[in-house]
Amino acid sequence: MQTNARRTLLAALGAGGLAAAFPAVAQPTRSRIAWTSPTKAADGSLFLEELRRGLRELGYVEGRNIVIEAQWGEDSPERIAAMVAKVVASRPDVIVAQGATAPPMRRATATIPVVFGYSGDPVAAGLVQSLSRPGGNLTGISFLALDLVGKRIELVREVLPGAKRIAVVAQPQHPGDEGERRASQAAASALGLVIEYYESRNSAQLMEALAAIEKSGSDAVVMFPVQNIILNRERIAAWALKHRVPAVSGWAQFAEGGNLMSYGPNLREASRRLAFYVDRILTGARPADLPVELPTQVELVVNLRAARALGVTVPQAVLLRAHRVIE
Repeated sequence: MQTNARRTLLAALGAGGLAAAFPAVAQPTRSRIAWTSPTKAADGSLFLEELRRGLRELGYVEGRNIVIEAQWGEDSPERIAAMVAKVVASRPDVIVAQGATAPPMRRATATIPVVFGYSGDPVAAGLVQSLSRPGGNLTGISFLALDLVGKRIELVREVLPGAKRIAVVAQPQHPGDEGERRASQAAASALGLVIEYYESRNSAQLMEALAAIEKSGSDAVVMFPVQNIILNRERIAAWALKHRVPAVSGWAQFAEGGNLMSYGPNLREASRRLAFYVDRILTGARPADLPVELPTQVELVVNLRAARALGVTVPQAVLLRAHRVIE
């Protein structure tokens, strides 16, 4: 009898009785973070990695207490719209919305917390009520810093002391464009420079603007740092070289793409800083109460290879201030 009972117990344990006999070990809760970018992965993965780095520094471990689900818009308005709908339907704990994905995300959800990294004025874009009190379910970092707009004009004059006429390429539908135009004009007037504005709503209009600049006699072109400009950075560099018209913008990718200079927010650092917002929200803070930040770190990137090809001599004083020099 005892032997049969023992055999029966062992069989039960082998068939799963052991699992029933002991309580299951609780699995750690994992927060879901959705990353949305309007670009291709090849153009935006660097910034995603910076977010991951920031989260690691705050003690988060992917697969253990967070899961990051990345979605890419492939530079297509249709793909971006579908991506936004898909992400909102999946109900993540936090959405990190890069650039052009932020406005449609604002329209798609009023409840899911959204942390943005946005190139324009988030108040003018309707993303938040004010920088200090966002007031809704969105907050984050704006890359728009009007004082840097004038600095780019000053850098052009420093590198090209004989310059008289500067072309400025703007995207009129971009929130913050008006402020950037005013800052450009003020800086140019102070230096005795003539400014001419050209609109670039899309890639086709950008090419039309460049064709018009060829005929204008402009000594250089300053391009507002928006997605359309950055996407076409290599085409702009080829045009600049062909016509010997140096081009300057605000994001490092512009100089890395073959253009003379960039001066503006350090987007890598800003992307890492987004982790702070994610952490605050996951630990109970409301986006409505987290003030929007402006850039705290800027970088000057000089492409000496492009300068040599353009026949431009970059003063030593500028090179010494550069955070990076591309040889």
